Amino acid sequence: MNNKTLCVIGLAWFLAAGHRDLAAQDRPRIRDLGVQPGILATGKWNAITDVRGVRVGHRSLIEGQSIRTGVTAILPHGDNLFQEKVPAAVYVGNGFGKAAGFLQVRELGNLETPIVLTNTLSVGRAVEAVVRWTLLQPGNEHVHSVNAVVGETNDGYLNDIRGMHVTAEDVQHAIRAASDGPVAEGSVGAGVGTRCLGFKGGVGTSSRVLPATLGSYTVGVLVQTNYSGVLTIDGRRVGEQLGRHVFRDLLTDPTTRTKPTIGDDGSVMIVIATDAPLGSRNLERLARRGVLGLARTGSFMSNGSGDFVIAFSTRNRIHYRQEPPTAKIERLANDRMSPLFLAVVESVEEAVYNSLTKATTIRGIDGRTSKAISIAKLRTALAADR
Repeated sequence: MNNKTLCVIGLAWFLAAGHRDLAAQDRPRIRDLGVQPGILATGKWNAITDVRGVRVGHRSLIEGQSIRTGVTAILPHGDNLFQEKVPAAVYVGNGFGKAAGFLQVRELGNLETPIVLTNTLSVGRAVEAVVRWTLLQPGNEHVHSVNAVVGETNDGYLNDIRGMHVTAEDVQHAIRAASDGPVAEGSVGAGVGTRCLGFKGGVGTSSRVLPATLGSYTVGVLVQTNYSGVLTIDGRRVGEQLGRHVFRDLLTDPTTRTKPTIGDDGSVMIVIATDAPLGSRNLERLARRGVLGLARTGSFMSNGSGDFVIAFSTRNRIHYRQEPPTAKIERLANDRMSPLFLAVVESVEEAVYNSLTKATTIRGIDGRTSKAISIAKLRTALAADR
């Protein structure tokens, strides 16, 4: 990509985001505002990539006046995922969504491809792209079945979703771009066109590292936020203070017959990674706790929301064509799971907040605009409720 192309992309982003809004790199994470959710320590990056080996890549599509979408890919490790599968599990809080590949993960308890997040109508193309990418990996020349895992939320308010603009190359670009270290958040990748809790949503991430007394394990979370509710930050009723929450119009004027300004539609994808030696059963138990983190932020998992969680462990890789047919593996005892449960709840909560504070205002199809939460107003609301 040459400098001219980079300048064009940068200008398109600037115009799409709204010239008076802060650039994404200048917007704070929630901890920069003095909010420290929970009691556990974060990892170095406070991101899913604090789990060693995990990588994240984005592809953001911001074109013209109506394309506002993208792709985010999460890789458990940098080796051949099909040949070196990882233990995994899924949990569905509310099933109004189009997640692909979940049934086989639930049945076999493992993950064999990158996890790809995108928009609702691009799931099919993403599945095909992940399958093709997997088949082309060295060592997979004789593979005849691939379980691609793809999650989605609907970004049709800002994006020309019916145009189905995500291509196979976009999906594979996100996979190839995956790296460790800091993770871009906000209106990026699969979060370009999403909205959350009355404000611009996006991609968010966070992590927790347990002390040695609790096992020294790391838990990392990445979310794609696109759901509604009443924003609550670290127990403070921020959504009510800022006058942006679900059903506000109907609650303030019961005689109105118009559709609420902030409806109850939307979804969220939650990806959980850990280096704790867990099998699929305890990974499912871990995944179930993810929705408790959502509840802390003000979600009530509405009728129109798809609330999906996928959890994996980077330990105890599962070799394709395993020889010998039995294996000795390390498993964490059930009574040592509680610290990990807490770590997931805290990480999900904080990842959602980061998706909001890092998001930028986006103007999209038909002139619709989703405004990022005002950092100045948020500071005031947080200070007032102390």
